Amino acid sequence: MNQLRRTFLKLSGAALAVGAGLLKSGAALAAVWNKAAFESKAVADALKNLGAPNLIESKDITITAPDIAENGAVVPIAVTSKIPNTQSISIIAEKNPFPLSSTFDIANGAEGYVSTRLKMGQTSNVRAVVKADGKFYTAVKEVKITIGGCG
Repeated sequence: MNQLRRTFLKLSGAALAVGAGLLKSGAALAAVWNKAAFESKAVADALKNLGAPNLIESKDITITAPDIAENGAVVPIAVTSKIPNTQSISIIAEKNPFPLSSTFDIANGAEGYVSTRLKMGQTSNVRAVVKADGKFYTAVKEVKITIGGCG
């Protein structure tokens, strides 16, 4: 098949889908970025900018991370929330220069599970903050770093 024809068909099909409202443009798909929370240099400021000044400790949140990470440049972290109606999960590495590392929005009815890799400069507590039904819950796990990854 002619490559020009193939490209034309792909683009016209996508334009038709956007026009019909079946697809959203890239700008519409992008979530709102909480710049203030991600630029906070203190944990308290990051929590305040997330809208989570009062946290409730919860045993329904599980943080899966190594007890000792050999290289702080790549630390695997997974968070599972068994709290009903989980709306978002944020991960904070308390001693990083910018503590808030990530925030994940959870769609209605989706499983409260996220997995990512963090860069950590030193041994620190990793805090998961879960928003569910307008309340904020937390769990903490210490991760020891042998070789720092932030510098």
